[in-house]
Amino acid sequence: MSGQGGAGGFLGLNGVGNNDQQADYRDPETSPKGGDTSTTPLSDEQRQAHVELVAKWGQQLETATAEEIMEWAEEHLEGPIAVTMSMQDTVLAELAEGRLHSGELVFLDTGYHFKETIETRDNVEQRYQLPLKTVEPVLSREEQDETYGPRLYASNPTACCRMRKVEPLARMLNPFEAWISGVRRVDAPTRATTPVLEVDRTGRLKINPIVTWTDEEVEQYITDHDLIINPLTKQGYPSIGCATCTLPVAEGEDPRSGRWAGTNKVECGLHT
Repeated sequence: MSGQGGAGGFLGLNGVGNNDQQADYRDPETSPKGGDTSTTPLSDEQRQAHVELVAKWGQQLETATAEEIMEWAEEHLEGPIAVTMSMQDTVLAELAEGRLHSGELVFLDTGYHFKETIETRDNVEQRYQLPLKTVEPVLSREEQDETYGPRLYASNPTACCRMRKVEPLARMLNPFEAWISGVRRVDAPTRATTPVLEVDRTGRLKINPIVTWTDEEVEQYITDHDLIINPLTKQGYPSIGCATCTLPVAEGEDPRSGRWAGTNKVECGLHT
């Protein structure tokens, strides 16, 4: 699937027109057929092992460096580890390279991304040795429009995120024992208490190695390692999602205020 335009690709979270409302579309609370909508839980034994790891190491890793957290994961986990990438920057890829030998970079291509985000994904694949897996929704943009009506991201952004982000991630996680995210506590109030280590609802270990990092620390790491970045981060987009649902942010404003602008939505559901 191709990216959605450039930095001017925002279509606005406006309500759908009367013609769209009158059409006989499927209820957006009913997911499309053809793919699992949840992750297969790990065994009780695996879940308990992860609970014990969090109990033993969680507090200690609060003061560890991101590099040490990655090395800890390599030492204590036997199964494959997914490194989720938003392609806003490439900090996680840099941290994982050479440290997570069982790691796999994973990118969720919603079909609504900015072209700059897709180009960043392609550059990551060229630079790093770790395999990169692109995960897509069951339905293409066109198929979703035909099934649920045009501009579902406007009429029901929560359902759109569920079908194009949450459910694809759920399917993707099945082969993995653990996953790594770039969540940071400074991102939003909903993330302020996120721990370094946690056990998700499926029993998998979720690792947040840069959870304590400030914006300044991220920028310094990017500079020190000459990392690939999404060029939109220098064009007023401090937090980048789908082109249809992301606006530029004025200097001094909440970095995530451009996401789902004009709605009360603050999370896509991947980390809640």
